Amino acid sequence: MASAEIALLRHTLATLAYRSRKVLKDVPAGFADFRPEGDARSAGQVLAHMGDLFDWALHMVEGRQVWHDSAPLPWDDEAKRFYATLRQVDARLAEGREIAVPAGSVFQGPVADALTHLGQLALMRRLAGAPVKAENYFKAEIVGGRIDPAEQTPPRREF
Repeated sequence: MASAEIALLRHTLATLAYRSRKVLKDVPAGFADFRPEGDARSAGQVLAHMGDLFDWALHMVEGRQVWHDSAPLPWDDEAKRFYATLRQVDARLAEGREIAVPAGSVFQGPVADALTHLGQLALMRRLAGAPVKAENYFKAEIVGGRIDPAEQTPPRREF
């Protein structure tokens, strides 16, 4: 696997981690149960699905197709699980060993899906009356390998 592809994939995971910090923290009470419409997934179900995506990604890079639909944990626990699964995938990519599938497949499957769902959660926050501040993400200091929220630098330009 070309190291440039892995580096870009790791940067994408760090971007997801950076952007998710604002969306997942300081949610209003009861937000995990918020649904924009009757049969839509709740915010907690979306976040649980995002953790499942990275469980799947980890299996995928090891050459296995394993999927689990997890029941949502309480919001803060589910956010921790999301970061833990994201960290596991990043750590596996950082090892430098071959991965069993093309990096592009990891991106177009679980990673792109998680980016979509993060946008859904951001919109759900706005609908729930708790929008996150906009930011010029081009100016953000995002570094491959930085996954934990505590490792992220403060926003450089919010508006």
